[in-house]
Amino acid sequence: MDKLQIKSESGEPFIGRIEAGELIAVELERFRNKKAVVLGIPRGGVIVANQIAQLLITDFDIVLSHKLGAPANPELAIGAVCEDGTIFIDKNLARYVGADEGYIEQEKNRQLQKIARRVRLYRKIIPKVGLKQRLVIVTDDGVATGATMRAALWAIRQEKPEKIVMALPVGPKDTIKQLSEDADETVCLKTPPVFEALGRFYKNFGQVEDEELMEILKQESNRRGRE
Repeated sequence: MDKLQIKSESGEPFIGRIEAGELIAVELERFRNKKAVVLGIPRGGVIVANQIAQLLITDFDIVLSHKLGAPANPELAIGAVCEDGTIFIDKNLARYVGADEGYIEQEKNRQLQKIARRVRLYRKIIPKVGLKQRLVIVTDDGVATGATMRAALWAIRQEKPEKIVMALPVGPKDTIKQLSEDADETVCLKTPPVFEALGRFYKNFGQVEDEELMEILKQESNRRGRE
């Protein structure tokens, strides 16, 4: 199996996030019943991940990592912080952009404060799934710069999974190729040659509110309780 699979360069929009999840699940059919866990990045990625998990009959969870931004360029990820406070730093990049230990500690604490609210809100509904020696599929509703997904991949790697599969509906080809270096396998449905706003590739791209996300988590909690 190729490490990087780009299925199409089409710019045709998906109907919505549920359809995107369904189409990804078709490409990942070989992982059905393989005791995998599908992780979604809040908020839009949670809808995609939930659909994949249902169709592949796998565990489902969210990934609550944040990127650590570079000085004067917060969109550039120099590392990632996990919800438990574990951090990963790209030391070469951090050194290049002048992020010293004091800055990194300050940025870590700032991002942990942002994560804390989500942890309180979401983890009281579903406890975190352990990833050690697991087949992990991580997804979002798409990527643009890829900084958030890169942080998620770095954070997941710290938990020593058996394999990380990044599965995405859409993104710029160069971004997907760069991100694939941090995953063991990558599947992307579409890499349009002209990439504008992510919402351009969805007919229905409404904002995902906390209420909708919480309902998905409650359904997962009920499913876990029946197992």
